[in-house]
Amino acid sequence: MAVAPALKYLTVPAATKHTATVIFVHGLGDTGDGWRPVADMFKVDPQLAHVKWVLPHSPVRPVTANMGIVMPSWFNIYSFGFNTEEDEEAMRKSAGMINDLIKYEIETNGIDASRIVLGGFSQGGTMSLLTGLTGGHKLAGIANLSGWLPLRGKFKELASQNANTIPIFWGQGTADPLVKAQITKDSTEYLIGQLGVPRAKPGEFGGLSYNTYDGMGHVTVEKELNDLKTFIIKAIPAEAK
Repeated sequence: MAVAPALKYLTVPAATKHTATVIFVHGLGDTGDGWRPVADMFKVDPQLAHVKWVLPHSPVRPVTANMGIVMPSWFNIYSFGFNTEEDEEAMRKSAGMINDLIKYEIETNGIDASRIVLGGFSQGGTMSLLTGLTGGHKLAGIANLSGWLPLRGKFKELASQNANTIPIFWGQGTADPLVKAQITKDSTEYLIGQLGVPRAKPGEFGGLSYNTYDGMGHVTVEKELNDLKTFIIKAIPAEAK
């Protein structure tokens, strides 16, 4: 029998027969509830009615960059310039807990890894990249909204053998004051140059799709959500591949 995951989470059930799952990871100071409106909006689309959403809640901890205030956070952030050391211990612990959610979905609900999309916003996007590209499962896709690639100094040695075969949707605002476009551009170039992740080709599904949104700050906008929806529909269509 599968062991229940340590993380608490919110579930938004599929509108029809459940044949695929999206696990979406919130950002700093948020909870899984913050992304329920998106899950509710997506599930009414007939092309996504078969998808269950799992929205985990992070632990709470002091965040140095926010004056040490205790808040929901997947790991400590020492500086929003991201030019300091990283909280590797918490990052890897959180990745392990998110990976346990994936395993639980596979073992308890019988949803194959190829029918699971892992995504997130900001810290959640960062955790999705770390979990999805270093875990043992070949997922249907990874979606990173306004996040960055962590632990670049050692990511290549952490990466799984599936890392360069999982489709990645990457969304970034050109006016993001926290996670600046240069940070994410450097992150994507690392994945392409060091891990061999292919660039997405126009009109084809697969590889790394880097999408920028003019004037978007550290938020999401309708255009990005529409692009994300299209990515999920292609990654886990109603009929299994």
